[in-house]
Amino acid sequence: SLVQLVERRSPKPDVEGSSPSGRVFKLNRGKTMANQTKTKNQVNKNMKDDFIAYLKSVKLEWGKISWPPKQQVFVETLYVIVVTFVFTIAILLMDSIFSGILKLLHLS
Repeated sequence: SLVQLVERRSPKPDVEGSSPSGRVFKLNRGKTMANQTKTKNQVNKNMKDDFIAYLKSVKLEWGKISWPPKQQVFVETLYVIVVTFVFTIAILLMDSIFSGILKLLHLS
C-alpha cells in the first residue's frame, strides 16, 4: 500500500504553527515596507533614549555603593604592595638558588 504524506494543520485557524497563519498575512497585506520598519531617525532616537536611561540607572546604582574609609583603602593597598614585594623577592631568591644548582650539576 502507498503511504500518503499529509500536511497536518492545527484545527484552530488562529493558532500559529511552524508557518504564519493566514490572519498575519491579512493584517500585513495593506502595509508598505516603509510602514512596517522603523526609520533610521527613529532607531537613532531610541538608541539615544536607551543610552540616557542606562546612564541614569548607573548613576542611581553608583549612589547605593558603600565606599570604605580612605584609611582602610590606604592600609589595604599598602598590604598588597608589601605582599607583592615579598613574593617578588622570594621568587628571585628561588630562581637564583635553582639556577646555581643547575649550573653546578651541568659542570659535573
